[in-house]
Amino acid sequence: MSSSRLKKQLALPLVATAMFAVLLYLVLPSFTPPSPVEDLRAGAPGFYWVQLLTKIALWLSLMFVGVRLAGAFLFDFAFRIRKGREAPSLIRDLFSIVAYILIAAVILKHFFDLSLGALLSGSALLGIILGLALQDTLGNLFSGISLHADKPFEVGDVITVGKWMGVVESVTWRAAKIRTFTNHVVLLSNSQIAKEAIEVCPRDNPNARLVFFNALYAHSPDQVMRVVREAIRETENVRRQPAPIVRIRNLGDFAVDYEIKYWLEDYVLHNDTDALLRQRVWYAFKRAGLNFAYPTQTLYIERAKSVANPAADAETLTGRLSATEIFAPLNADELSQLVCASRSHTYAPGETIIRAGDEGDSMFVVHHGNVAVQVNDNGQSRTVATLGEGDFFGEMALFTGEPRSAHVVAAAETEVLEIGHEAMKSVFDSNPHLAETLGQTIAHRRAGLAASAEIGDEQKVSAGVISAIKRFFRLD
Repeated sequence: MSSSRLKKQLALPLVATAMFAVLLYLVLPSFTPPSPVEDLRAGAPGFYWVQLLTKIALWLSLMFVGVRLAGAFLFDFAFRIRKGREAPSLIRDLFSIVAYILIAAVILKHFFDLSLGALLSGSALLGIILGLALQDTLGNLFSGISLHADKPFEVGDVITVGKWMGVVESVTWRAAKIRTFTNHVVLLSNSQIAKEAIEVCPRDNPNARLVFFNALYAHSPDQVMRVVREAIRETENVRRQPAPIVRIRNLGDFAVDYEIKYWLEDYVLHNDTDALLRQRVWYAFKRAGLNFAYPTQTLYIERAKSVANPAADAETLTGRLSATEIFAPLNADELSQLVCASRSHTYAPGETIIRAGDEGDSMFVVHHGNVAVQVNDNGQSRTVATLGEGDFFGEMALFTGEPRSAHVVAAAETEVLEIGHEAMKSVFDSNPHLAETLGQTIAHRRAGLAASAEIGDEQKVSAGVISAIKRFFRLD
C-alpha cells in the first residue's frame, strides 16, 4: 500500500479520536455516577441516564476508532514492512472481533460494575445454544484459522477444490472467493475447503503442463521430437528454463503417442497456452511433411516367405559395401552373398551400439547417420573419432574374435549394417585367399591410426592379423 493511501486511512481515525477526546473532557467533570444501590433503591435522574449513555457511546466510539487505528498501524504499516505484502483479510477480521469484544466487556464492567466471572458462568447455557445455532459459522471460522496457519494458497494462486478450479481473489474468515476460467465467481466455505483435497498452482511457481499428440509409426521419433521442439521453443507464456521436454508417452495400437511437458510464466493462461502449442505442432507437422495418426487397420497377406535383406534394397546395400575400404577386394558375387546375410539396425541418438570390453563376432558399417567412438579417460568418456556413412567399426571382433576396444554411440539417428561371423565364414569358405588380402587391409588401417608406426611394424601387424583371421575362421 502506498504512503498516501495509508495517510488517508489514518487521517479519519485520528481526527475522530481528537473529537471524542474533547467530548469526553466536556462530559467527564459534570458527571459523578451514583452507586448501584442508589440506582436500585431510588432510581437515577433522567439527566444522569442521558450522561451515562452518552459517555458509554463515546467510549464505544473511541473503541471503534482505536481498533481501526491499531489495525491500520499493525497490518498496513508494520506487517507490510516485515513481510513485504498486505496482511490477509482473515487476520484483520479476527483481530477486530477479538478487540471489540474485549474492550466492550471492559467498558461495560466499568460503568455497570459487572463481574466478568459471573457473566461468563451465567452465560454458559447461552454459549451452548449459540454454539449449536452457529455451528456452520464457527466451523467456517476455525477452518479459516487453520487455512491461514497452514497457508496452502494465497490470493492470485490457481487452485482446484472439488469440481471448481479458478484464481483466488480473496480469503475471509468465512469463505474463499475464486474466479473460474469461465469468469464465474464461486464462494467456497472454509469448512468445505478443509474437507476437500486442494490442488494449488502458486502464482510465482514454475508450474508444469502436459500437452499430448500422436504421429504415425512411419515417422522416426527423433525427427518428430526435433520438429516439435523447434516449433514450441519461442511460444508465448512458455518458460525458457526449464526447457520444454518432448518425449514418447506410449506406443499405441495405431500411433506413437507423444507428450510435451512445459512450464508456464503465468498459469492463469494455461488453457490458451495449451491451445497455442497444439496449433504450433499442427503447423510444424505440415511444414515437415509429418502426419497425425488416426485409427486404422492394415491387413497383411503373406504369399511366400522372403529371404531378401530386410533392411533395404540389395543393390543399394551392395553399393554401400563395395565402397567400404575393407570390402573393396570382394567381387560382386561375394558382396551379394555378404549383403544377403547381413542385418540392418537403427539406433536413436545417444544409444550405445557396442561397449568396450564386450565379446563379439561381428562388425558394423554405417549406412545412414554417424557415430562417435569413445574411450574411457580417467572415468570420463572422451570422443576420439566420428564415423560417417561408409565407415566401419568393430572389425577386429569379426575377423579375430577380440573383445571390443571402445564404446561406439549413435551421434544422430543412425542405421548400421551388421555383418556376422557366419556370413564372413561363408565368403572365406568360397575364397580362402581373401584372408590375406583383408588381413593386410586391416593391418594398414591400424598402422594408419598409429602415428609412430613404421613399415616393419606394419608388416609384423599384418602377419599377426592374417594368422589370427585364419585361426579364428579355421582356414588352415
